[in-house]
Amino acid sequence: MVEAVTVTICATCALGQAGFAATLVRALPGAHVTTVECMSGCTRPSTVAFRSPGKTAYLFGEITAADLPLLERFHDLYLQSPDGNFADARVLGDLRLKAMARIPG
Repeated sequence: MVEAVTVTICATCALGQAGFAATLVRALPGAHVTTVECMSGCTRPSTVAFRSPGKTAYLFGEITAADLPLLERFHDLYLQSPDGNFADARVLGDLRLKAMARIPG
């Protein structure tokens, strides 16, 4: 059984305030998209996190609306990965440069 991915966007950051969560709901079918007040990524706003039970979680910063295709690609790769890890981060494209944290599952 494939576990759902939870995608959390900081509601305090500009992208969260602009309603980007609704865009993610439409762009990431099956994902549980939620917002939270302040993800403490203030030095690199706007922040978005991906997590799934038993998988490594990721926190990305400096996300803009233009990153939507990268977030869609990451979501697809994350779903396919059994543990949320990637042998080569280059498959993430420029999103790998926006990673703030990788938290073991």
